[in-house]
Amino acid sequence: MPENLSECRIVLVRPQFPGNLGAAARLLRNFGLRQLVLVDPVADRWSMDAVMMAMGGRDLLQNAVESKTLAEAVADCHLVLATSGETGGLIRKGFWGTPEEKIPQLLDALDRGPAAIVFGPEPSGLTLAEIAACHGSIYIPTEADCPSLNLAQAIAICVYELRRQFLARSSRPVQGVDPPAPYRETEELFRHLHEALVAIRFLWDFRAEGIFHVIRSVLARAQLTRKEVQVFHGLAKQLLFVAREYGVPHPESDKTWRGSNRRSRHKPNPPPDSAL
Repeated sequence: MPENLSECRIVLVRPQFPGNLGAAARLLRNFGLRQLVLVDPVADRWSMDAVMMAMGGRDLLQNAVESKTLAEAVADCHLVLATSGETGGLIRKGFWGTPEEKIPQLLDALDRGPAAIVFGPEPSGLTLAEIAACHGSIYIPTEADCPSLNLAQAIAICVYELRRQFLARSSRPVQGVDPPAPYRETEELFRHLHEALVAIRFLWDFRAEGIFHVIRSVLARAQLTRKEVQVFHGLAKQLLFVAREYGVPHPESDKTWRGSNRRSRHKPNPPPDSAL
C-alpha cells in the first residue's frame, strides 16, 4: 500500500477554462495529491479566475507541469486511467469501470510508483485515440438526459473515491510478483506490434483501427511485465522478419482470399467414370 497519494498524477488534457485549473489544484490539496500536469493547455493558469479558485492549492497550481503531449505527461507512469462517458463501440466492458471499480487498480500501481488519472477538455472530453492510449477508463454513471459533468466535479468524484479507498486499505504486501512495465515501454511495444501486424497484412482494411484497439486493450488490461513486453517485442520482430524475407501478398490481390475461389478449392473430386 502506498504511504501517501503524492505519486498519483492528475493530468488535464487541453483544459479550456482557468477556473477549472484552480479548482483542480484545490481538490488535489484537499485530498492529499501533489502532481498536477497540464497537456497543451488553452486556459491560463496565471489568470485571476484560476488563482482565486485554487485557494489553498495555489502552490500546486503554480508548480503544475506543462507537457506537449499526453504520452510525455505519463511516460513514467505504471498505470494510466482515462475518464470518459464512452462505454460502447470500441470501448469494451473490462476496459472501463466506475471509480469504485477502477481505483483499486490505481492503488495497486501506486505501490510501484507514479500512476495517473487523465481528464479531457471541457467541451468534448478525450478523443478515442487518447482513451485507447490508456490502460483503462473511469466512467461516472449519470442521468442519460444530462450526462456531462463539469471538469472539476469529475475530478472531485475521482479523487474522493481514491482517498476513501486509500484510507480504508490495510497493508497487503504481495511477494514474488513482477511489477508492470512503465507506460513508455508498453507504448514502444504497441508501436512495434502495430508495425508488424501491418507488415503481415493482418491490419490492412477499414477494420484495422478497431481490431488493433481490441488487441491493445487486451494487452493493456494484462499489465504486462518487462519480461512479457520483451517476449511480444520478439514476436513483432519475427513477424517483421518473415514479411521482409518472404513477402506477404495483399489480401485483395491473393485469389485464396476470395470467397468464390476459396470455395472452389474445396469442391470434392468428381466420381470416376466407372461410378457413373
